[in-house]
Amino acid sequence: MNGIEKLWGVKDVAEYLGIPVQTLYRWRCQGYGPRGRRMGKHVRYIPDDVRQWVASLRDEVA
Repeated sequence: MNGIEKLWGVKDVAEYLGIPVQTLYRWRCQGYGPRGRRMGKHVRYIPDDVRQWVASLRDEVA
């Protein structure tokens, strides 16, 4: 695939993060979570953006 990674959908990101899809939607409405891009009626995520967002989180447990 020419070294280009496939974009992730909401289910892919939720699975990667180990959270319910509804949590990801709620975070999106609150302006929290990894940056997603709207493509028509779908939201897509660049996998590296998701990984960078996770890496940017503090190590502390809430």
